[in-house]
Amino acid sequence: MSQYKDISERFIRYASITTQSEEGHVETPSTECQRDLASLLASELEEMGASNVVYDEKYCYVYATIPGNIPVDEKKLNARADKDTKHRENLAPILGLMAHMDTSDAVKGLKVSPRLIRNYDGSDIVLDAEGRYVLSPSDYPSLSAHKGDDLIVTDGTSVLGADDKAGVAAIMEMAEFFLNHPEYAHGTIRICFTPDEEVGNGPKNLNTDIFACDYAYTVDGGDLGELQYENFNAADAKIAFRGISTHPGEAYGRMRNAILVAADFISMLPAMEIPSRTRGYEGFFHVEGFTGTTDEAHMDVIIRDHDRKRFEERKKTISKITDTLNERYGRDSVTAEVKDSYYNMREKIEPHMELVENARKAMESLGIKPIISPIRGGTDGCVLSFRGIPCPNLGTGGYNYHSRYEYASVSEMKKNVRLLAKIMNLYAEYELDD
Repeated sequence: MSQYKDISERFIRYASITTQSEEGHVETPSTECQRDLASLLASELEEMGASNVVYDEKYCYVYATIPGNIPVDEKKLNARADKDTKHRENLAPILGLMAHMDTSDAVKGLKVSPRLIRNYDGSDIVLDAEGRYVLSPSDYPSLSAHKGDDLIVTDGTSVLGADDKAGVAAIMEMAEFFLNHPEYAHGTIRICFTPDEEVGNGPKNLNTDIFACDYAYTVDGGDLGELQYENFNAADAKIAFRGISTHPGEAYGRMRNAILVAADFISMLPAMEIPSRTRGYEGFFHVEGFTGTTDEAHMDVIIRDHDRKRFEERKKTISKITDTLNERYGRDSVTAEVKDSYYNMREKIEPHMELVENARKAMESLGIKPIISPIRGGTDGCVLSFRGIPCPNLGTGGYNYHSRYEYASVSEMKKNVRLLAKIMNLYAEYELDD
């Protein structure tokens, strides 16, 4: 029997656990607090009766299996070359479900205090006691569609963590449903909860011998019905500016102000190709960090584009600006290190478009409108796709991610549990090709 009466209780418990990840770390987890949620999830999976529950304490991953319950042709199964390597129980595809445990540090508040609003009346929601932070339909039009819903919001001092604890909660609810209702057919289901997705290291130490799947879905989108199989190609650029510091009263002809060189660099980037001016398939440059003095300065720029050719051209733009400024200010005034982060998973999903079609079919059978759109970011699924497990992304019922104005719809989270169960049920009808 579940300790939670409702998915809202489950989500609020998970969201109340601080799990902010942190940039600049090589190994996972980047923060020790992520282990608190990981150990809780592992314990709950064991209590509900999941199989092969593994808490990888070194890297902070949680794995589990929901054994399949469909008939199996033992002769055909034994003939499969991957029977042992994938721990295959039957001939249906082994499906994985993945969500990440960490949350964004976009708002630095570490204490998360979720609040449940019953039967939202469509008016402004004052988040904090002082009235400084107001979640309003005039600023966030998506709220208007949730009139009458139960919503979960923050107290204005932190992100809520629906990205991606709404996904974690939905997967846990689905797992418990199948374990308590063996009459609903499904093949083998593998579960994985990852750390450090928000800092780009989600699948870095993922063990695919444990998470042995044919296909998978990440549950890491926003609106219920989101179905995504395209994401940005992504690179990070670290730009260093070397100045020459002198006494300002004696600077004529001698000083080179690294801050002003950096300003020149920014001015040479395409002014309209920034996040606030682009949407859909439009790529961008984003200056996301800067520190500097006259003597030296450092800038972090992220590069994004869905189209691989345009992505490569954007990286060349960084090199061209660097060369131009070195000609203008002197050799080695500017250095740029550009490193690819991840690529568009579309090329890995397109040979397996049944993954998208089956999710769409499941949505429509439940009265959920499919929202097929590109991800203006990345997910663990894009890295997983390039590791040989094609992995589209599904929505969660969370909104306004990476913001103190983040909220989650309880009714949409409930529908998402039904959707995950329906997708798993559909695949019970399929048999793998030889």
